[in-house]
Amino acid sequence: MYEGSITDVSGLLVGHAQDTQALTGVTVVLSSNGAVCGVDVRGSAPGTRETDFMGQAKAVKQAHAVVLAGGSAYGLAAADGVMTFCERQDIGLGTPDGIVPIVPAAVIYDLGYGRNDVRPNAGMGYAACVNAGARVQQGSIGAGIGATVGKVLGMKCCQKGGIGTASVFLGDGATVGALVCVNAFGDIVENGDIIAGAIRGGKHVGTVQHMISGKTDTHVFKNMNTTIGVVATDALLDKDGATKLAQASHDGLARSIAPVHTELDGDTMFGLSYGGRAGDLSALCVAAAEATRRAVVNAVLAIGVESL
Repeated sequence: MYEGSITDVSGLLVGHAQDTQALTGVTVVLSSNGAVCGVDVRGSAPGTRETDFMGQAKAVKQAHAVVLAGGSAYGLAAADGVMTFCERQDIGLGTPDGIVPIVPAAVIYDLGYGRNDVRPNAGMGYAACVNAGARVQQGSIGAGIGATVGKVLGMKCCQKGGIGTASVFLGDGATVGALVCVNAFGDIVENGDIIAGAIRGGKHVGTVQHMISGKTDTHVFKNMNTTIGVVATDALLDKDGATKLAQASHDGLARSIAPVHTELDGDTMFGLSYGGRAGDLSALCVAAAEATRRAVVNAVLAIGVESL
């Protein structure tokens, strides 16, 4: 496994909460002092909340937490609990009438794995905040407890996905870390080899080749996937720079998930700038792609590769 975590960006905290019977959960990245935030959505079936403010000409510049959750669109409710936690900790955007925490969120579709009638809610979001710390557990935990990968042959032939994190330290002193919830339609690859994905007869099928062969009726798996995550740096960036960081992180997804950004996925990555050091944006973007790639690989290696 690769070393490091998103909390190597000093001040960021990560917390998980999950229902181990229903197999769904929440992962929260807390940025209590407010992080400049950007987003990039590449998949065709996203589920998100509070992303409009990240565009240019929008007054709000910072987010105080980012929520990754299971439960499909239902799971967006977990952000309500994160807002409550932040409000009680006096974390948020100051207004004349009180604190307003800014909490963007993205969700994965995990309703076909555990129970589909139990989803992350405000209570689970609040619990994830209470559990937040600098040590990040990986694998089948938090938003990743219901994550799966390699669904070209259906759920009966897929393998477990999960939560992964990693970091890259640049020579100029800057840090870039990534946290990814891997729930991909495609396979997870490392050095050209499939390490998790669609499996039949004890062997990986190879989703890309299987689809090229024309054997797959992919409409069956619409909206049942999505890889979501956060990439962060302690270098000072504006919203354009944070968005560029998020864009670059998708290169890391493309290097570790095959295929990626399909009609069947809602791949969404947030970019955070949480610090004030100088940094070269091009180098930070290169590091963002690599940290994200490593995090995806760690997500499946952390739990051991297992079939459902």
